[in-house]
Amino acid sequence: MNRTEFVIATAVILFIAFCLGWFAYWLIHRFTRVSKSDMGELERMAQELHEAEEIRDQAITYLQQREAELTNQLSQTEAELNAAMEGLREARHEAEELRAYIERVNHAG
Repeated sequence: MNRTEFVIATAVILFIAFCLGWFAYWLIHRFTRVSKSDMGELERMAQELHEAEEIRDQAITYLQQREAELTNQLSQTEAELNAAMEGLREARHEAEELRAYIERVNHAG
């Protein structure tokens, strides 16, 4: 192979490598290109996601406040129930004492 054939072969190989590189770049660019409508859609979806996260955070805060209110109300109701039960015990005890007193008075008289 003389010098001219070597230069021509090298030029052909370099041209083929250039064409393959350009074709690979074109393929990658074609498949990874994002259009403006796609970007608009992505931005809209990101905004909706952000709004949904804010609504979720508000709902969690509301539920935590409501849970605290209900827990407080339950504690108050339990305290009232305990007081009512204690009052009922005392009333039953007084009623028993009064019955016993009445029976003693009736038997004595």
